[in-house]
Amino acid sequence: MTTLQATVTTRRYVVLAICCASLLISVMDISIVNMALPAIRDDLKASTAQLQWTVDAYTLVLASFLMLAGSTADRYGRKRMFRLGLTVFGLGSLLCSLAPGIDALIAARAVQAVGGTMLNPVAMAIVVTVFPDRAERARAIGIFGATAGLSLVLGPILGGALVDGLGWRSIFWVNLPIVVVAVLLAGRYVPESRAAHGRRFDPVGQVLVVLLLGGVVTAIIESEKRGWTAPPVLALLLVAAIAAVVLIPYERRRVEPMLELRLFRSVPFSSAVVIALFAYSGFGVFLFVTTLYLQSVRHLSALNAGLSLLPVGLLICVLSPLTGRVVGARGPRLPLVVAGTALTLGAAASLTIGLTTPLPVVLAIFLLFGVFLGVVNPPIANSAVSGMPVSMAGLAGSLASVGRQTGTSLGVAAAGSIVGATATTDPRGFVRAAHVVWWPMIAVGLVVVALALIGTSRRARLTVQEL
Repeated sequence: MTTLQATVTTRRYVVLAICCASLLISVMDISIVNMALPAIRDDLKASTAQLQWTVDAYTLVLASFLMLAGSTADRYGRKRMFRLGLTVFGLGSLLCSLAPGIDALIAARAVQAVGGTMLNPVAMAIVVTVFPDRAERARAIGIFGATAGLSLVLGPILGGALVDGLGWRSIFWVNLPIVVVAVLLAGRYVPESRAAHGRRFDPVGQVLVVLLLGGVVTAIIESEKRGWTAPPVLALLLVAAIAAVVLIPYERRRVEPMLELRLFRSVPFSSAVVIALFAYSGFGVFLFVTTLYLQSVRHLSALNAGLSLLPVGLLICVLSPLTGRVVGARGPRLPLVVAGTALTLGAAASLTIGLTTPLPVVLAIFLLFGVFLGVVNPPIANSAVSGMPVSMAGLAGSLASVGRQTGTSLGVAAAGSIVGATATTDPRGFVRAAHVVWWPMIAVGLVVVALALIGTSRRARLTVQEL
């Protein structure tokens, strides 16, 4: 390797490190807040529904605006959008740390998420652009995916330490120095890139997406308090249904739609998006239920509850880079099948967790979720962008992220609506409710396995060439 080649390679990995740092803080803030929920509940007198919104205000805004952020970055410049996203995310983090009440915290979480929408898919598009070689790109995406998986579990560990040591507001302080350094380094090292022809803004499509996702998630959250037959819940579901019915034909008629439906002609891409939706609903359930179980039922401190997830984090650290290499060498089928199987077994084993289950047994069950999270990210990321036109890299990556964030929102909303306030009022009732939650997660894991087999078949791969 010549000196010039070595310099280019080093610069590429510096860009990858910057993108991974942005991904670390944006994804970590999904899980780090879960560890602070009991402290936030006690300090701000929050209800269970408000705790759900503390998580879902972030993931729902991410899911709703990721496509807009991805296509806007393709049009106006990925570096520019990336740096703006970091700045807005930092501002939102500061507002969260200063929130005087639960409603202000929820609003600040939404501001955070607006910045986060400009980080994940845009960072992925930057990585795809910077690594043109297919094998090297697969390894880079493996590292990128490993960062996403690691950050999801690092959040509870770091969050537990911060909550116990400095209080729940400190979980937002940690973002600020990372944001400042990332903005400065991105200005120097990240190259500007954009699509040859950027897409026009699609305001009607954007509104329909917000109504669809927001209607479904809000209805699930409100159903716990009001019931499924309450007029407000039925109205929300009706709005979501109308938005879904209108969205697809409207987007088909647009010359440059926000939701590029022709991407879904690729079976591997479609499978990756749906797998992300199902898999991350399982993650949302796991994190929400586990956090409340460890702290409110087993009475562990925030730090000890976070440390209980350390083995999961270690598994992700080990498995995600290895999975990236496997995907680069053999394709995504095996990792996706392993992920679905591990989720199925983890959900089934969680049905045995009770009030007095020995903690080592509980931690052993958590390891199954560690395997699931350790191998699911790289194949999803790779399947979403591989074979896609370069001009649509940002949009394709953002759609996969939409699947992840929507799945997390739905998982948290569903888990919260089922367990309700039982964690603090009736630990035995909480355990029974948690068992109800895990049954559909068994089915979710099986769906992931089925889609993995379908989406990686030879016939499915041929559909990528039709784009």
